[in-house]
Amino acid sequence: MQVKIEVSPENKPPRAVIYTDQLTSEIQRALDVLQAKDTPVLAERNGRTFLLTGQEICMVRVEDGETKLYTQKEAFSTRKRLYEVLEQTGGSFMQISKSCAVNLSFAESVEAGFGGSLLLKMKNGLSDYVSRKYLPGLKNYLGL
Repeated sequence: MQVKIEVSPENKPPRAVIYTDQLTSEIQRALDVLQAKDTPVLAERNGRTFLLTGQEICMVRVEDGETKLYTQKEAFSTRKRLYEVLEQTGGSFMQISKSCAVNLSFAESVEAGFGGSLLLKMKNGLSDYVSRKYLPGLKNYLGL
């Protein structure tokens, strides 16, 4: 992909234009990053409310109908749905199953699973399987 940046006082506000013949996963990732908002997510733990940014969150998982946010050391819950958390946290997250999304900057390793699936392990010790629907996107991101 060719990239061109023009810096000029006339370019206010900043804007990005992408010229392409087809929407590829690489371009979609670039769009996600450019359009990403990183607004804090309200999360609760032990009766207290915290503000967590996407940079702090390692994994977002729906467990027993409740959305859990995992940081390096702690787990929080939020009233938001998975897609709402992803909209707030920005482009460094990738959904890996219907009920789980991960911050790829906290990914540690991948292991082969059953039937060609992958087990994604995080730096904080959490892990989850990548479902078949989301496997091509992760493989593309990892260059596999």
